[in-house]
Amino acid sequence: MFHTIQIATEAQVTTITLNRPQRKNAISPQMVNELLYALEAARNDALVRAVVLTGAGDVFCSGGDLGQMAGGGAEASELPVKGDYADLLLELCSMPKPVIARVRGAAKGGGLGLVAASHFAIAASDAVFGTPELNVGLFPMMIMAVLARTMPKRQLLEMMLTTSSVSAHDAAAWGIVTRTAPAELLDREVKSLADNLASRSPTAVGRGLAAYAKMGDMALKDALPMLRDELYSLLGTDDAREGLMAFMEKRQPRWSGR
Repeated sequence: MFHTIQIATEAQVTTITLNRPQRKNAISPQMVNELLYALEAARNDALVRAVVLTGAGDVFCSGGDLGQMAGGGAEASELPVKGDYADLLLELCSMPKPVIARVRGAAKGGGLGLVAASHFAIAASDAVFGTPELNVGLFPMMIMAVLARTMPKRQLLEMMLTTSSVSAHDAAAWGIVTRTAPAELLDREVKSLADNLASRSPTAVGRGLAAYAKMGDMALKDALPMLRDELYSLLGTDDAREGLMAFMEKRQPRWSGR
């Protein structure tokens, strides 16, 4: 069903791979649509506890497909249109399951937006990041919204207006990525984090991430009562009861996802 991405699930972790290596995994409307379907499937699959987002080959994503933006032929999609790139960023930001961006090579433009919208990002130490849109008379409009939530504004303005590439080291220092790892250890680092996240209560993780996303647009006086109510609601779940009982009995909890 998918032509621009690949999906594989193992040990409760779904890996979604941007699969247009001949175009450096550039984002096309078809890819956006297929990603929306893939994320919806992961969201609704009770057996999936975490998602890894990566790119085929040695590049994460070079950004939007400029050839298609300039009027070049777009791939025909076999799926009804679910949404556009803005919808994709919103879906990533609101996912109730942790999303980890695994970054090798370059993550530029719209690809950098995917990194910023993910909950975590682990990058190879030689990866590079940037917003080159101004070089072709465009501006990183939509990704600016998610980048502004993860990095300092002066560094963001410099990156956008100078189109300078950012090293993995600086990307980590600025909060664009969670951490870096040598290229040969990248998969091990990503797997370690994904397995850790997948071992947690899916009920607590899902509700916690939903509350985290909701809290981001609220004033403190509104966020605290909302979070208090969410905690009380969470205490009534089977997973919370199991977790507390397992703590008292000094054993590992057995999560039911309820």
